[in-house]
Formats: sequence, C-alpha cells, structure tokens
Amino acid sequence: MIHPLTYVHPEAKIADNVQIDAFAVIHKDVEIGEGSYIASHVTIMEGARIGKNCRIFPGAVVAAIPQDLKYKGEHTKVIIGDNCTIRECVTINRGTSDKEVTKIGNNCLIMAYSHIAHDCIVGNNCIFSNDTTLAGHIVIGDYVTLAGLVAVQQFVRIGSHAYVTGGSLVRKDVPPYVKAAREPLSYVGVNSVGLKRRGYSIEKVNEILDIFRILYVRGYNVAKAMRIIEAEIPVSDERDEILSFIRESGRGIMRGYTRRNNNDDLA
Repeated sequence: MIHPLTYVHPEAKIADNVQIDAFAVIHKDVEIGEGSYIASHVTIMEGARIGKNCRIFPGAVVAAIPQDLKYKGEHTKVIIGDNCTIRECVTINRGTSDKEVTKIGNNCLIMAYSHIAHDCIVGNNCIFSNDTTLAGHIVIGDYVTLAGLVAVQQFVRIGSHAYVTGGSLVRKDVPPYVKAAREPLSYVGVNSVGLKRRGYSIEKVNEILDIFRILYVRGYNVAKAMRIIEAEIPVSDERDEILSFIRESGRGIMRGYTRRNNNDDLA
C-alpha cells in the first residue's frame, strides 16, 4: 500500500491499510492511523498525528514549523482526528510553546489552499471552504462552517454551529449558532438551516432566535442584554453556552448589523 517512490522515515508509525502514493514524504515522529490515504506530493513533517480513515490530497503540508518568530524549535505537534479530508495544498502548522499543539477534531473537511496556523484548536464536523485562513491561537467549536476566502485574526473564537459567509474578515469573536456576514463582520441571523439539518426542533431554534434578538436587535449594550437574557429566557444548554461564550470573550463579540445612512453610502 506504500508506493516504492515514496519516502517514509523508518521511525514513522504507519498503521495497517494505509495507502501512500508516489512522491509523498513522511518524516520521523509521524503517526498515521488505519485506513488513511496520503496522495502524491504530500509532505507530513515531524510531530504529525493523523487519525483513522483520513484523506490528504496532493500538495498538502502537515506539521511544518510555525510561521511565528517566537517559535524556538520546541517539540510540538499537529493532531488530526478520524475521518478528516484535507484537500489540495492545505497547510497546517504545528504548535508553539503556547499550546504545544495544533488540533483538528473528527469528521472535518478542509478544502483546497486553506491554512491553519500554530496553536489553533478546531472542533468536530467543521467545514472550511477554499482559501480559508486561520491565524494563530484560534479556537473554533463543533459544526462551524467557514465559506471561501474567510480570514480569521489571531486569538479569535468562533462558537459551535456558526456560519461565516465567504470573503469575511473575522476580527471579533463569533458567538455560537449565528450567521455572520458583511464588513465589518456582523450578526445577520441564526444559522437555522444548519441547526434544523442537525436535528434541532423549531421550538429550540426559536428560543435561540429570541436570545439573539435581545443581544443584537433591541439596541441594548452587551451587559444589559445578558441580564435580560438571564431573566427572560429559560435555562437551557444553548442559553448557557451563549452566555458563557460572551463572558469568556477576550476580544469582544462581533457587532450587530446596522444600516449606514445615505451620506455613508456616498462616501
């Protein structure tokens, strides 16, 4: 299952039923799980831990050293979960001394030319469309979809089930369950389509909508909106997840969308 024109370092640990095509390069201190496929011209460098049944397509580079001046050669890792697909020319850098790992969960699809920088933590079942770029130290929850050409600034957090539209610049934290769009990035609704696909009831989606109407539509500041949410919205896992996310935000959450006036439009 390993092509004779492939280079595999003798210290690499390759499980059974792994297919590696010609001209791939597998460095030492690499582990690849059962049933995975490594295409031609893939480079997997030191510190990579790749799960079962993953597919990595031509030109991808996994576990290169961070593009970060504070990296001093410390031993760090990239951990990729099971059933992930990494398309052409994706780059995933290993961690620095901050977290010592860049981690991607299970069942993720990372499309062509995307970049995931050092110390990023990506949840399960995420989809990153072509040319998605994550700077360092980013945390992304489960079931997040980032459309093409999204660029995320360092230290940003994106909550579970969020959807960010194509070409967006993400400078602030994006709460769970929302759709984000426009420039500057703003709340434009709840990701109701995604939630329904994942089995959320209409009642639960409406409850989440009620929370974000208070937070973004009624014109309250964040502190007052949170007090009202706690007082008016019944306790639930989703409500508490949203409130906890906002409280723990280091960069602050993205704004609500407001229409510019005509003078701004003409400027």
